[in-house]
Amino acid sequence: MKYIALIAHDGKKDELVEFVSNNREFFSKVPTLATHTTGSKLKEKGIDVETVASGPRGGDAQIASRITEGKVAGVIFFRDPMGKHPHEPDINMLLRLCDVYNIPLATNPATAELIARNIA
Repeated sequence: MKYIALIAHDGKKDELVEFVSNNREFFSKVPTLATHTTGSKLKEKGIDVETVASGPRGGDAQIASRITEGKVAGVIFFRDPMGKHPHEPDINMLLRLCDVYNIPLATNPATAELIARNIA
């Protein structure tokens, strides 16, 4: 079974944790993969998640690599559209690869809800 990748910028981590907590039934049925800090916050809430490095340390690139390997079914990336991020090139690469490989990408709770309802 393919992963659902979970990523959130610092100002959006609590929102992502709340979203996953509110959709525990879905997330209990699919393997999840998250960047380190986001994954740590999810684990604190008892959510089972595999982690990679934090985003600025290459985690976004690691998830992008899994996309190219065909191991990701969808990406939920709660982005902070108002902030600047030093790893913006990695973020853009991840978003680009979602388009290249036709991977559903949610950048806010409304589209994340669509992924949670429609990916089996």
